[in-house]
Amino acid sequence: MEITSEIFQVGGEGFTSAQDAAIFLVAINGQSVLVDAGCGHEETSLLTNIESLGVNPEQISLLLLTHCHYDHSGGAQSLKEKLGCKTVAHELDAVYLEEGDNTVTAALWYESRISPVIIDRKLKNPKESIFVGGREISAIHVPGHSPGSVVYMMESDGKNIIFGQDVHGPLHPTLKSNESDYKKSLKKMITLEPDILCEGHYGVIEGKKPVIDFINSYLK
Repeated sequence: MEITSEIFQVGGEGFTSAQDAAIFLVAINGQSVLVDAGCGHEETSLLTNIESLGVNPEQISLLLLTHCHYDHSGGAQSLKEKLGCKTVAHELDAVYLEEGDNTVTAALWYESRISPVIIDRKLKNPKESIFVGGREISAIHVPGHSPGSVVYMMESDGKNIIFGQDVHGPLHPTLKSNESDYKKSLKKMITLEPDILCEGHYGVIEGKKPVIDFINSYLK
């Protein structure tokens, strides 16, 4: 599904496995990255969807993980092996991915186990820059749903896009969620003034007011 001329949804319910959170492809000036990896159960469908856009999956250089939960990161190790891409995640979630922690990653919620994956770039600062095809993608730490949850933000077709993924939560002790941090992070997302929110389970929300209304609904 085309979101802008450079951003496409290629995975998630209706595209790959119903258990997958949304997976997005960003293709700029001949360079491509994926945002999240899904569970990994329908990797072949994911790669087919990418190829249908005229993108060679082996040209994907980075896998940007929004957080460690299984429906977003379960397929990371397999994609890394198959595509040779580098992985990016916040250091506070990277530890659970590298250890293959089935509790904090929520793999047990899916009656599955996560394959440990080495994170090549561990984000540490409140905001860091990633460059793709000469363009900047900002990685912004938004803890709460998980300790190392990240929003990726970029401009495309004159619109401010954020890959917020699990804006809706949930919060749970086994996931090391923190309600106070979560609410602060939602307020931070509103200040980013997104025109489009790419959410992990609620689809693509367009328009500043609809996006802000959606985020605000979880502050109540």
